[in-house]
Formats: sequence, C-alpha cells, structure tokens
Amino acid sequence: MIAKQIKGKDFYGLLAYNQKKVEMGQAVVLDANIDLDTAVEMTKEFNVIRQLRPRLGKAVYHVSLNLPPDEKMSDKEFVSMGLDYLNGMGFDDNQYIMYRHDDQSHQHIHIVANRVKLSGELVSDSKDYERSERLVRKLEIKYGLSELPDTTLERRAALTQKEIEKSLRTGNAPIKSILQQQLGEALKRSNNTEEFIHQLRSRDIRPKFNISKTTGRVSGISFRYEGIIYKGSSLGRKYSWNNIIKQIDYEQIRDRTVILENNHPEQGNKGAVAQDTGSSRNVGGETKDAAGGTIQISEKPKYDLGGTQKNDLDDDPFTPFKMELEDFDRWKRRKKRKKRRL
Repeated sequence: MIAKQIKGKDFYGLLAYNQKKVEMGQAVVLDANIDLDTAVEMTKEFNVIRQLRPRLGKAVYHVSLNLPPDEKMSDKEFVSMGLDYLNGMGFDDNQYIMYRHDDQSHQHIHIVANRVKLSGELVSDSKDYERSERLVRKLEIKYGLSELPDTTLERRAALTQKEIEKSLRTGNAPIKSILQQQLGEALKRSNNTEEFIHQLRSRDIRPKFNISKTTGRVSGISFRYEGIIYKGSSLGRKYSWNNIIKQIDYEQIRDRTVILENNHPEQGNKGAVAQDTGSSRNVGGETKDAAGGTIQISEKPKYDLGGTQKNDLDDDPFTPFKMELEDFDRWKRRKKRKKRRL
C-alpha cells in the first residue's frame, strides 16, 4: 500500500473537489465526524476549530491510501484501516472526512483532516514521511495486503558523476554499487553482530566501528573494500549504524568484545614483526627479510570517499588506561602554567 500525504492551507478547494466527485458518482463518503453538507458549510465547520491556532498556515491534512493493483477491501475494512492510519499519525481527536474514489483502476481512499485537534493542540508533522512508511508496513500486515519494502531504508546513495565516468572509462562496476549490494546480502544473512562481521569479512569487506572514547558506545561504522573506505551513512540510510542495528540483534555490552576484536585483531602479531626489524628492510610499503621474503604488507587505503574520521582504520588498541595517562599529563601541564602565572 502507498500513502501520499499533502499539507495545505485551504479546506474549501479540497472539499469542493471531493464533493464534485461524489456528485459525478465517482466517489462516496465512507465516514466523517463532521456534519455532511455543502463544501462551503463543511469548510466553516473545519475553520471553527482551525481558529484555535490562528497563526498556523497549513492546517489542512490530506492523505490518500492506495491499495496494490488487484487487491480489494470492503468499505468497512477501508474505514477501519483509515481510522487506524489517522490514530497512528496522531489524529486521534481531530475533525475528518473519508472518501472512497472509484476513478482509478486500483482501490483507494482520500482522507481530509484538520491538523488542529478539538482541544486546540497541533498534530506534529515532524518526520511524518518516515512515520507514515512504518505505519503503512504495519497496516499491510494487519489487513493482509501485499507488503512493500521499507523505502526509508532501501534508498541508496546515488553515484557521483566521477564514479559514473570512471565506471564507463574502465568498464568495471562502481565500488559503491558493489558495496551496497554486498552489504545488503550480508544484512539479510545476519541475525546478530558477530554474524554480520563474519558475513562482511567473507566478502573481503573490512568493517571498522567508531567507538566513543568517553562512553564506549558505537557511534558509527565504516567499510573498507579493495583499498577504498566508505562511511556507512555515505552508502545510504540503510547502511548507517543506527539503521543497521534495526536489522540485526545488537547489544552494546554483549557485543563489545567482538567489536573490539574486529577493530584491533591479533595485537600480538605486531610485536612479533617488530622483533624482526633488525634483519629486515621496508621496500615499497612491504617489510622484507634479509632473504627477500615478505614478512608484512602495510597497505594504505587508496581513497577515502566516505569522509571517514582521521586514522579511522588504524589498529591502535582502545586503552582506557592510556586515556587516563593523557588526561593526567594535560592536568600537570595546566598546573605548571598556572604556577608560572602566579
């Protein structure tokens, strides 16, 4: 089902349009909590309540609820669903009138409502598109309608002109598109954080969780693929950390260990490499021993197209003790400067 919302200033024009449809036999009134009369008289009734908010510009709320093709509902079911929609959007004490239109091949209803409640309160329109999408998905399940994907999450970040030109020039698919597809598959196959990390690594995608040094909470996520780093949010809303945790089972305390292990794997191996530095040399970003064998490859990302934070993928461990020492040093320096001023 698709919901289309419009906010306007004029009740009369909208009511006159719908009344004309009724007179032509292309619409019927299904339900209302105002007196059914001419468009002029109904406008007056809406405006009585509207005056409780005289400075409000757009008091008119108009939404159409459109069923998928070939799916049908009775008038009683339409009324029930329309009222569920109004209540879900915050119109639980508002004037309204509900019409069913028969001028299209698919069944649909139109609802005209007053954003000003009978109490004088105003129905908020904050994030009303996202709230409507979530509500419609629930109504599809309740009334047995075909379920559409959540478009608030499915929207992907568009390719830039440079990415398109590079793809045409090289004949290779854009990295961003590949990442979006691979991340989508990884999310589908993951039930929790550990499985999500495993799915990413099996696709040669290295995730890096941005962890707040003050709270220890995960504040974001970046992905490295073929030497290129993207912030999750730069790939599309579905891939931001706040939306990823809506699609998998995540708990901060439980998953802290697996997240830290992902960010800083095998710290002991770095020490082993450091012991060989006396008989090794660095050649083109690779550490080679005296016999010319490769010990370690230090590969840096080619580009940072997602605007990641500085040193976002460095392997420095998260050490609260180190942070305390740094804070203590800063405190000593401030104290010395204070003494010198005295």
